[in-house]
Amino acid sequence: MAVKLLPTPEQASALQSTLQACNRAATYASQVAFANLKDRNRLQKEVYTTLKANLRAGNLGPPTSRRHRKAVSTPIVFRPEAAQPFDDRCLSWQYDARTVSIWTVDGRMRGIRFACSPDQLKILVACRRGESDLVRRGGKWFLVATCDIPDPEEYEPVGWIGVDRGIVNLATTSSACPATDRPSSSAASRRPCSRGSGRTRSATVRWAGCW
Repeated sequence: MAVKLLPTPEQASALQSTLQACNRAATYASQVAFANLKDRNRLQKEVYTTLKANLRAGNLGPPTSRRHRKAVSTPIVFRPEAAQPFDDRCLSWQYDARTVSIWTVDGRMRGIRFACSPDQLKILVACRRGESDLVRRGGKWFLVATCDIPDPEEYEPVGWIGVDRGIVNLATTSSACPATDRPSSSAASRRPCSRGSGRTRSATVRWAGCW
């Protein structure tokens, strides 16, 4: 779930500096891992797991393709303002005050306001779990929270009706009640169905009968 942040100019500056610092560090880690691509170290596994999976699956084309050669010949570069995840040790939510506290390169930044609807706030309080992503998009700041929403109760219908769309009739239900887009004067269309109270009318569709 994405909620909008409303930082002050000072807070926004700290958030921007933090994003840029995180992505510089991620790019450096990528370069180090790329330089030691043959070593089976943890950094390599964490950084290149997705890349290797794509190569094995053929998602980057055959080895002779330009896209494949580019992927294996250059390290991953992170955009300066790419989104970054923060766990609960680095970012905390104060729901009653509608603020967040987050570690930045300028220290712990507290009291950053966020805006959301009452329904969104209820979901955040009840279902938010794990990391939240700090995002800057179109000059605006957002936090994308991970919410573990339980599955709704399964609905078991007590009955059903089928509808077959056609050319002569717009639709015909499984109870044999046709719908047309023009009035009909035939005696058959004026007869009510075996179940229900009879025919109904609307401005555009005339039901010859009922459900």
